[in-house]
Amino acid sequence: MSVVGARAKSAREVGQREKIIATAERLFREIGFQKTTVADIARELRMSPANVYRFFGAKSEINAAVARQLMSEVEQAAQSIAHGPGSAEERLRAVILSNEAMNAERYVADRKLHDMVEAALIENWPIISDHIDRIDAAIEEIVRSGMESGEFAKGDAQLAARLVHTSCIRYCHPRLMVECADRPVPTSAQMVEFCIAALRGSGCGLGPSEASPL
Repeated sequence: MSVVGARAKSAREVGQREKIIATAERLFREIGFQKTTVADIARELRMSPANVYRFFGAKSEINAAVARQLMSEVEQAAQSIAHGPGSAEERLRAVILSNEAMNAERYVADRKLHDMVEAALIENWPIISDHIDRIDAAIEEIVRSGMESGEFAKGDAQLAARLVHTSCIRYCHPRLMVECADRPVPTSAQMVEFCIAALRGSGCGLGPSEASPL
């Protein structure tokens, strides 16, 4: 096969995978990820289940691919904000509020998708850890730039980012967003202001030896 032919085949395969993922996501929203079968997905795409298995070895791989797609959109938004215009304070506010809004739209308003993410958390799918790392990295980029510009006190940017993310976890963790829905205070905006005040004052400059043993 020529190089051009190989590239065309690769592009078709990528396109087919994307169609499977998009169809699975739609069915997950409509009937739930546990009730959706590979046969259901194949039927919607007018192909055989065997053809779906050419691209995904098991239904669990499709589940993970849908979750990965949803989370990657949140990550891309966070990275765009982190590398975008505005002061560090403005970008930190924006990234936390964007994270909250996007996760609420995906996992709180749509309870069937929430069930999928709940399973991902309970079963500790690898994509969860990857997602947390990527959001941490976006927050760290903002905090580091704030320390360099003088908006925030000097300190350990990586640790500070993790402290901020942990402080705001109830506004982006699907399970906590549901469980804390009847506890509107503090709001995410109030928590971000609290974090910004801490960053201005101490820089969250704990070193490794000073970190909590927990």
